[in-house]
Amino acid sequence: MIDFSPVENGEMKMLAYTQSAGITWQQVRDALNESVDTLHVLLDGLEDVDVTFVPYDPHANDPFAPPEEQHIGWNIAHLILHVTASTEEYAAIGSVLGRGIAFEGRLRYEPDWKTVTTVAALRQRLEESRRIRLAYLDALPDQPFMDVYRVISERYIEYFGQSNCMVSFLIGLMHEVGHYEQIRDARRQALAARQQG
Repeated sequence: MIDFSPVENGEMKMLAYTQSAGITWQQVRDALNESVDTLHVLLDGLEDVDVTFVPYDPHANDPFAPPEEQHIGWNIAHLILHVTASTEEYAAIGSVLGRGIAFEGRLRYEPDWKTVTTVAALRQRLEESRRIRLAYLDALPDQPFMDVYRVISERYIEYFGQSNCMVSFLIGLMHEVGHYEQIRDARRQALAARQQG
């Protein structure tokens, strides 16, 4: 997996990091696949009841959720749907930028987490996401435009810097990787709850 710590620690902006680390498109492809594989592993040993178990999360604060859901922990189904939607959105934007089109706005679709209640459905979603994110990579021209940037807020630029096609793919991936520990915690709580009956 690509080491995002220089960006997460504020040592470098993502664009400078991709250039200094010499990240290749093959590394991006490999990392996107590895992340889907990792999410599959996090589902190993789980039953359907586990992926809908609502974990305790003292930091839960989702201002975009309905008021009654703003401060509840996200179950594993919710987390998987959230990270795959985000990674796909950033991949979609990356494919647009790579074709030389400056872009402003969102390209996001996230299924309703309440409708996904089985491990099998989550595994299907992961494979669907793999296909989608790799298709966006395949939509890039042989020589992607690396000097076309997303039109984004100053706050976003302050954190990530300018966002070209590769940066967009990697920001989505970094976001997904950043949720691994939250998924692991939800998994631990769900398994403990099931063992306790």
